[in-house]
Amino acid sequence: MINEEALGWVIQTRDPAFSDWDGFTAWLEADPAHASAYDALMLADSELDSLVPPEPVAMPPIAANDPGVRARHPLRWIGGGAVAAALVAAVSLGVANRSDIYSVTTRPGETRLIALDDGTKVELNGGTTMRFDRKDARFAALDAGEAAFTVRHDAANPFRVTVGDAVFEDAGTVFNIVHTDAATRIGVSEGKVIYNPQAEAIALPAGRALADDAQGLRVMDIAPAAVASWRQGQLVYSNAPVTQVAEDAARSLGLTVQFTPQVQGMRFTGTLRLDRDPERFFAQAAPLMGLSAVRQGDAWLLKEGNGPQN
Repeated sequence: MINEEALGWVIQTRDPAFSDWDGFTAWLEADPAHASAYDALMLADSELDSLVPPEPVAMPPIAANDPGVRARHPLRWIGGGAVAAALVAAVSLGVANRSDIYSVTTRPGETRLIALDDGTKVELNGGTTMRFDRKDARFAALDAGEAAFTVRHDAANPFRVTVGDAVFEDAGTVFNIVHTDAATRIGVSEGKVIYNPQAEAIALPAGRALADDAQGLRVMDIAPAAVASWRQGQLVYSNAPVTQVAEDAARSLGLTVQFTPQVQGMRFTGTLRLDRDPERFFAQAAPLMGLSAVRQGDAWLLKEGNGPQN
């Protein structure tokens, strides 16, 4: 948390228009560790100047379909030209190399329950990698895959999940996060989660979901029963891309699922029952999506039409 705060102050103080020196001084004096963290990040920033372009690159606006969502802008230095994400990566690398940080990985189709010392429970779905801190039960990082969180709330010491360059902070809640190369999605079934509390600070109460993918950053409604439904042996969707359904099924069942180009634009609303037998699963799932499933070696191909399953 100190590194996150220090990074925020480094970004602000590098801005020629910065004026909150009283607030900055108060933060430095609040804890001797603050000054050390700030100095270390400022040093890292100066060393990064030669590695990044001196001129900032314009970024396209990010779409949002919720009036309360502001467009997200990537962090960057205003004065020195170093991209803040590079500094975040440097800090993350240092954290990853600490001996008290450990990783947990599940194979596709495998699930695992992690009970943290503070009473929080984290359920990992298949094909998932997470990091935890033996010295800080209020920290978790989802590097890839899917996990459901049942968090013991502590207002003085909130539980935070780092996902890529985003942070999700709980406000006493049950939620599910999916993180892939193409997207990050979160759904909340109880309580409330704050997305990037130091930036956008988007509040997600129960029944709300957030997605950050090729379409941009947006907030939408979600049925609480659909959140982490994989734990109950089913997948629940409302107007979801069929490609997402295929990815979720592959993760939960340990399958390789492919699809034809025509399938990529299709969407699905309904409930699919997870079945460890691929033949039975696709026999009931493919027709519900208006598709057929064909076995191709160790993989399954989803294609348009309700033809016979092979």
